Amino acid sequence: MQLRYVASELGSGLKRNVSMTIAVILTIWISLTLVAVGLLMRSQVTMIETHMGGLLEVQVAFCAKQSTTAQCVSGQATPQQEAAVEEVIKGSSYVDSYRYRTRDEAYETFKGTHTDEDGNLDSVAKTVKESDMPTGYWVTVEDPNDTRALVSSVDSLQGVEAVFDPRREFAPVYRTLNVLKWAALGGAALLVLAAVLQVSNTIRLAAMARRREIGIMRLVGASSIYIQLPFVLEIVFSALVGAALACGSVLAIMTFAVPWLRGHVRLWPWVENGDAIAAMVVVVSIALTLAIIPTLLMTRKYLKV
Repeated sequence: MQLRYVASELGSGLKRNVSMTIAVILTIWISLTLVAVGLLMRSQVTMIETHMGGLLEVQVAFCAKQSTTAQCVSGQATPQQEAAVEEVIKGSSYVDSYRYRTRDEAYETFKGTHTDEDGNLDSVAKTVKESDMPTGYWVTVEDPNDTRALVSSVDSLQGVEAVFDPRREFAPVYRTLNVLKWAALGGAALLVLAAVLQVSNTIRLAAMARRREIGIMRLVGASSIYIQLPFVLEIVFSALVGAALACGSVLAIMTFAVPWLRGHVRLWPWVENGDAIAAMVVVVSIALTLAIIPTLLMTRKYLKV
């Protein structure tokens, strides 16, 4: 009998507040979709940093014959100076692997960037000889975030003209991606707040519409949970529908948007289904929390149970 009453009250409440229920569902849907997008973007930024950091190498360039920088006033780096740098690199706990770049390799790369469409060297390349090219070490670090420690350990050694850290060049890209990530999560937080206010307003209107039935239930000694349960179930229903729509949006992103991006941008790996499942679990958890906790608090205030 009690379960029948609760089901009856749930059905009548949903029918009585159709417009408010739809508003709650839409607000929760949009807010949780933004939460999921923010989580996917966070996973994507992490994947990009890890992938690019693993591919990009710290380049230690030695002084060449034609070097004019203050670090190279003593002329071309000697074999002893290069060996000293190698010892530091080899002994560094941050280094995963390293390789020596010869003058011949540097010269071939230089010629590749100074040729015209017919494969002929330009005027600059014709004046440069292989002996003018600098040697160097190209180093891969175990953790992409440890490049600064490696740079500081070799930057001031004798014979080193410059240390190129590619992460510094890509820093604006990482910052832009992080701004987009936090913008999505910030917008989601505002919409979640709007959903909480929407839930509160829905409960207030529902309580006013049922104040006569609630008064009778108080007189006959109904428990607080018994009075609150129809309201809780009504909001839980709306929250679960909104969460289901948000999960559907995530599936649409993974089905259509991500494969399209994967086909057009192949510089790094893209988020996988595991990341989407984790985002959907968070979305459903937030939906249930958003439904149950505010509803219990608001019903205590408006129903005076």
